[in-house]
Amino acid sequence: MAKHFPSRWQTRSDTGMPQFDLPPAELETHRVTAEEPPGLDQWWSDRLDAARTAATPPALRRYRPDEYGALTAYDLEFSGAGGDRVRGWYLRPPGSGTTPLPTVVTYIGYGGARGLPWEHALLPAVGYAVVVMDNRGQGGRSMVGSTGDRPTGPGGSEYPGVMTRGIADPEHYYVTRLITDAVRAVEVTAGLPGVDPERIAVRGGSQGGGLALAAAALAPDLVRVCQADVPFLCDLARAVTIGSEHPYLEISEFLSRHDDLVPAALRTLTYVDCALLARRITAPTLVSVGLMDTVCPPSTVYAAYHEIAAPKELAVFPFGWHVPPAGHTERQLAHLRRFLGDQGTEPAPEAVLTTP
Repeated sequence: MAKHFPSRWQTRSDTGMPQFDLPPAELETHRVTAEEPPGLDQWWSDRLDAARTAATPPALRRYRPDEYGALTAYDLEFSGAGGDRVRGWYLRPPGSGTTPLPTVVTYIGYGGARGLPWEHALLPAVGYAVVVMDNRGQGGRSMVGSTGDRPTGPGGSEYPGVMTRGIADPEHYYVTRLITDAVRAVEVTAGLPGVDPERIAVRGGSQGGGLALAAAALAPDLVRVCQADVPFLCDLARAVTIGSEHPYLEISEFLSRHDDLVPAALRTLTYVDCALLARRITAPTLVSVGLMDTVCPPSTVYAAYHEIAAPKELAVFPFGWHVPPAGHTERQLAHLRRFLGDQGTEPAPEAVLTTP
């Protein structure tokens, strides 16, 4: 499966960086740094209920059939946080007709967005329907986006980027809206025509990995499989103190100049910490971690992994930086087959190729 991370990260040397975080023995026991805020389940239930109340029906429009041919692509629009309209793609395998299919909801890395349908064609090629969620207020760094962000609450200073937007209050924090969008994407997917609501997976890398964990945690009745590569937004109290790359540097550099906001910001981060949310995951989960990853430090990934009580696997790459090796995609495909199954239809007869 294609990994979607900002292009600046993809051009980093393939040799990665020296291991800098906790030694392997300590990674095996490291737990999330912050304490869960009281009433976190009710707090998220209220946010999601408000989004559902403000929602209007999703819209599907066929996208460029003359260009995509047998790959059926729909331009999707649905209601996310605050009823804001969020864009996405809904792709179906060639020849699948209206058969209810296992469907994978895909989330994109920081700075990226939904891109174009051809960038998500692998899973439809192997029999899965795919819903790709646009990142509100992102896009333009590595993949084109179509969804803006509508900040809520009082304005204030913020670091360029989105990680400090509204950070003084969890209700108005940007990441709160983004996670709400991610959960709504799963809920909307379950009601789309041609989706088997009993077989929905979530997946993503970096920011997308964090969103996959959050969606699996906050929509456990719908998510059957979770795949999170080098997930962002985990063990945030630690990440913002040791992370030496953006986007975590957005927060640490901002707080270095706004010392008065430190207590409020750290409190806000506990509401969106995917390591804390991961305790609620019930779906089989596959996580990957690179031990030379300076963007999402390995200890923060281990912290999230250790909180997952569901069946889980951790793919560890000792020389891995922020993009898992290509072979990991085949492990992900096998993981989907094992826990999500096939499309449930007989494959079309295949021509047999022979040599003279």
